[in-house]
Amino acid sequence: MYFFLFLLPPGDVLSGVCFVGQLDSRSLGMFLLIPLCVYLSLGAIFLLAGFVSLFRIRTVMKHDGTRTDKLERLMLRIGFFSGLFILPALGYLGCLFYEYYNFDDWMIQWNRQMCRIFSIPCPATKYNAQMVPEEDRPIFHIYMAKYVCSMLVGVTSSVWLWSGKTVVSWKQFAERLQGKDSRSRGAYV
Repeated sequence: MYFFLFLLPPGDVLSGVCFVGQLDSRSLGMFLLIPLCVYLSLGAIFLLAGFVSLFRIRTVMKHDGTRTDKLERLMLRIGFFSGLFILPALGYLGCLFYEYYNFDDWMIQWNRQMCRIFSIPCPATKYNAQMVPEEDRPIFHIYMAKYVCSMLVGVTSSVWLWSGKTVVSWKQFAERLQGKDSRSRGAYV
């Protein structure tokens, strides 16, 4: 039974959260960095194409004399939400790149420290001893920024969902659960 505990990936040192790429920079690049870059790039391309289409529609509507205030409000809301989503995603991606490029050096430094503490000879590494600086450590603030950015992506998704219409819908749902349904209970056809 305890054998299966060794198969679990280790948790993050600061948060205890398990994720791919925790102890292997290759899997971090393969399973996190590459897909996140691809998805963010595709999302930006589709967002740009959507804005180009909306601007064309707006131009046609203005030439026809139609009011465009609702369309402009929608465009502003989409742009605001996209900024709130893309900026933390870019920050998260930047923090992951920082980890990816420095992880091997940090592990060599950590192994050297453990060898000194326990007075044991360090194993030979494929790196030269001169290649890795003596005090190469991760910056704590970048790790905290990574956690904040990963949470902000989810929080900004809720910004889009929580509008006045959503609040009214949830209020009606709660009233129906309590038996205070304000709508008529006619048959649905």
